[in-house]
Amino acid sequence: MPLSNGPLNGPSNDAARRSTLKQAVFLHTGWRSAGTWVWSRLRELDTVTAFYEPLSNVLAELSLADVSASRPTLTSGHPPLAAPYFEEYRPFLQEGIPGVAGYRRGFSLDRFASQPDAEFAPMQAYLRNLCERTAAQDSVAVFKFCRSSGRLPWLRQAFPQAMHVGVLRNPASQFASGWLLSRQWSNPFFVAAPFRVLGLNQADPLVRQAIEICGVGLPPATATSEDAYAMACEHYARSAEGNNAYRAFVALWILCALRMADGVDLLIDIDRLGASRDYAAGLSAGFATQSGLSPDFSSARDLVDETRRGAARMSGIDGRAMRAVHSAALKFLKAQAGSHAAFVEVIREKMVLANELTDAWR
Repeated sequence: MPLSNGPLNGPSNDAARRSTLKQAVFLHTGWRSAGTWVWSRLRELDTVTAFYEPLSNVLAELSLADVSASRPTLTSGHPPLAAPYFEEYRPFLQEGIPGVAGYRRGFSLDRFASQPDAEFAPMQAYLRNLCERTAAQDSVAVFKFCRSSGRLPWLRQAFPQAMHVGVLRNPASQFASGWLLSRQWSNPFFVAAPFRVLGLNQADPLVRQAIEICGVGLPPATATSEDAYAMACEHYARSAEGNNAYRAFVALWILCALRMADGVDLLIDIDRLGASRDYAAGLSAGFATQSGLSPDFSSARDLVDETRRGAARMSGIDGRAMRAVHSAALKFLKAQAGSHAAFVEVIREKMVLANELTDAWR
């Protein structure tokens, strides 16, 4: 046993431990992945300042007067929140001037290129400002992203002091959550989002390959701007054929999963989280080890069971035909991330589960 010149527990050892902990948490999630629930568990901690969707286009027009109204709706499926979604941005807003300081609209579209684009340097400066201002208040910044998975390798390199966490839910459950919102409440956003991201990134060879492998039919590319194309995708989504909408979702899902394969510090498997208290406790311990934070995940719902019980409502999609899409997406991932055997196995399990869940769709 090595000799020690002082007590094992003391100010110097506490300081040494703090110096090894990650200084921020980046949650890389997808729409309808239960990422907001994960974020809400961290937000409850006294030592955390939790920023919701720091790349969302909503932040371009956000005002101080808007913050209080940014709360979950009855149809969102989000957990009750003690404070509005965007409460933590108040110090970065000015009276009478819309927009969060440092935010630019170009941040809102995820990118999948291997090298950072021209928007990345200002985005890095914007996120660093949020981190540094939070650290100055002796708090840990926690970011919940829905638009970062494609840029995850860029962010890992730019923010090595942050804990990068991937949130993964099987594609059938995740898609079903957004599809039912579209069908029941005429909210096409979550059906349109994959079309928008894929369409605006289709010049990238990797994205193009995923589109072709999954057999995705994109909206006609006649729009003159990104905003106009986004509107065209929402219009397209309102009458989109169900099988095509799912193929688009799987193409985007597998691209995001591929970026997680490049390396996250912790992977949260939402499907396991709701079914195993031991797994939930292990995740909490993982956060504590790497960041010093100990979120309580014990109240997670079994979202896989909810998908099974809602199968009868998934009309307009030939679920059995989706097996071929799952198989094609898995082959694509294996070809791109073959050296990450453990992660590939996780994705294989997700596709097996997705086969089971979509089999009941008609």
